[in-house]
Amino acid sequence: MPTGEKTVRSQEVHTPHFYRIFVAVAFYTIFMVGVNDGALGVLLPNISAHYQANNATISLLFLFSTFGYLLASFNNGLLVARFGKERALLFGCLIFCASFLALCLAPPWFYVLLPLYLMLGFGIALLDAGLNTLMAMLPRSTVLLNYFHFFYGVGAWLGPNIATGVLALRFGWNSAYALWLILGLIALFGMGWTFRKQRIAGGNQEQSERGSGRGLLKATLSMKSVWLAAGFLLFYVGTEVTLGSWGYSFLTKERHGDPVLMGPVVSGYWLGLAIGRLILGKLTEYTGPKNMVIYCLAGTILGLLILWLVPVQTIAIFGFFLTGFSLAPMFPIVIAIMPKFAPHQLLPSAVGFLTSLGSMGAALFPWLVGTISQYFGLWILMPFTVVTSLLMFLFWLLLHAAPVAQEEQA
Repeated sequence: MPTGEKTVRSQEVHTPHFYRIFVAVAFYTIFMVGVNDGALGVLLPNISAHYQANNATISLLFLFSTFGYLLASFNNGLLVARFGKERALLFGCLIFCASFLALCLAPPWFYVLLPLYLMLGFGIALLDAGLNTLMAMLPRSTVLLNYFHFFYGVGAWLGPNIATGVLALRFGWNSAYALWLILGLIALFGMGWTFRKQRIAGGNQEQSERGSGRGLLKATLSMKSVWLAAGFLLFYVGTEVTLGSWGYSFLTKERHGDPVLMGPVVSGYWLGLAIGRLILGKLTEYTGPKNMVIYCLAGTILGLLILWLVPVQTIAIFGFFLTGFSLAPMFPIVIAIMPKFAPHQLLPSAVGFLTSLGSMGAALFPWLVGTISQYFGLWILMPFTVVTSLLMFLFWLLLHAAPVAQEEQA
C-alpha cells in the first residue's frame, strides 16, 4: 500500500464502532439512490401519459438532471472545502429529500418538474461524490466499494419492482416519490445522527481542505488521469442508467411486451448489476483491474448485441442480466485505482470530481436517447449503448497509458 494512502486512511478512520455505523448508513443511502434510479424507467411512461408529453419532451427531465450533476461536479470540492465533508453530504441528502417532497405533490404543469429534477440531480451527485470519496479513504476500500455499489444495485433491482407494484395498485406515479421521501428521511436522520457522534476527517486535514479548496480543485483539474477517469465514468454511468431508464419503454413500446411482465425483466438487469459486484469484485483480485474491465466490456457488448439482434422476449431476460452482470464491477474498480493516479492530498477532490462529472452521464445520455428516439424510434437504444461501450474501452486504455501519481507530481 502506498505511503500516502496509509497516511490518509490513518487520519480518516477513528473507532471501529463508528466505522461500522458510517458504513451501514452509507450502504443504506446509496441503496436509496439505486431505488430512485432503477424505478424511473418504469415510472417514465406514466409521467409521460400524465402530462401528455412525447419522448423528446419527457427526456428534458434527464437534461435538467444533467445541469444538476454539472453544478455539483464543479462545486462539490468548494462545498467540502467551505463546510467539510459531513455537512456537504448532509446538504446533498437534504436536497435529495426536498426533491422527493416536491415531486410527490405532482405539480400541475410538466415544466415545473424540470427545476425539481435539476435539484434531484444536484443532490444525488453530492451524495455520490461524497460517499465514494469517504469510502475510498476507509480501510479495505476496494472490497468496501464493491459492497457499497452492490447495495446501489440491490436498490436499482428493487426500484422497478416497487414502482410496478405501486402502479399495479392504481396509485399515481407520484405515490412512488412519496415512498422515496419516507425512505430518504431515514437516510437523512441516520447521517445526521452518525456525524453528530463523530466526524470522519481528522482536524488538521479538514482545516487544510477548508483553506485551499480552489487550489485543490485547480490542481485536480490539471491532471490528465482525472479527466480520463471522469470520461470513462461519464460513458459508463451513461450506458448503465440509459439502459435501465429506457429498457422498459424499449420492451413495451418497441418490442410490444406485456407492461406487467417487462418490469421484472428490467429489474433482472439491476439484479445482474448487484450480483456482479459481489462475484466479479472478488475475482478482480486475481485478474487485476485492467484485465477485469476489458473482460467485462466484452461481456457488456455481447449482452447488448443479443438484445439488439435477437428480438425474443425470453432471450431479453438473459441479455439484460448479462449486460448488468458485466457492467457491475467497473465503477468501483475505477474509484479503487485512483490512489495510483492521484497523490493523496488530491485524492478526495479527484474522486469527488470524477464521480460527479461521471454521473452526468446518468442524465445526459438518457436525454440524448429520448430526443433521438422521438425521430427514429426506441430501437436506437441498443446501437447507442454499443457505441458508448466502445468509447469506454478507448478511455480505459488511455487511462492506463497516463502517468501514475509520482510522475504527475515530478
